[in-house]
Amino acid sequence: MSLWIPALFALFAWWFSTGAILWVVKSADRRGLAARRRAVLLGLPVLGLGVLGFWTTLWSSDLLSIYVAFVSALAIWGWIELAFLTGIITGPNTSPLPRDVPEWERFIRAWGTLAYHEMLLAGTLIAMFLAGWDHVNPFGLWTFAVLFFARISAKLNLFLGVPKINVDFLPETLAHLPSHFRHRTMNWLFPVSVTALTFAAACWLERIAATSGPGASAGFALLTAITALALFEHWMMVLPIPDEKLWRWMIPAAGPSEFTKPEDTIPTGKTEGGHHGL
Repeated sequence: MSLWIPALFALFAWWFSTGAILWVVKSADRRGLAARRRAVLLGLPVLGLGVLGFWTTLWSSDLLSIYVAFVSALAIWGWIELAFLTGIITGPNTSPLPRDVPEWERFIRAWGTLAYHEMLLAGTLIAMFLAGWDHVNPFGLWTFAVLFFARISAKLNLFLGVPKINVDFLPETLAHLPSHFRHRTMNWLFPVSVTALTFAAACWLERIAATSGPGASAGFALLTAITALALFEHWMMVLPIPDEKLWRWMIPAAGPSEFTKPEDTIPTGKTEGGHHGL
């Protein structure tokens, strides 16, 4: 079996699911709080199908089950991201960061903008680990774990400071979020992050070489691709790549009520969500 098929599938799933979430978020954002809540509620069947798909594929390692487990993990992740980007599940702090605050206070305030969402992600990962560990098909669990740890890494890099931060796709409900980011040439964590992601991708590739079954080979190819995409998203924080063009054409045209970024936000770069952003 050609490993290009699962790799291209992962690439398309990453691109399409990210664009779909951004489209729903932007559309709902322009219609107010009721529309944002409605978007999250209408997305619950996607979450339910993701949970069902993850659970029912744990005992099967055939090719179809591997793909279903992968897509199910993306569905669970996607709904949680939708709940965050619509402002339904975020954190207790919804105010921009004041100027000249101590670093410890800056961290606490930044954590407060994401706390409920990050705890939900962590709780979901723990639940998936308890349900899926030591089963014949752990690929749904591993997919969610890659997204989770890549997201934590991206968030910390944004907090510590990176050269390129794109806020083009942030909804009005998260207009305060960029004030907690920092614009810097480099931070100490970035080399560690890209090295860890590169090593993880290499480990998945080694597993492909050591695996003979088509299902497992496809699963590790999917993991390699999604890890490589997370690595690519990290590099987009420091390289002048116009990544926003990947999805801009999918986003509804701005209306007269489109929000204007506050003066204390960072004006350029990538939205925090991205793929792991998804």
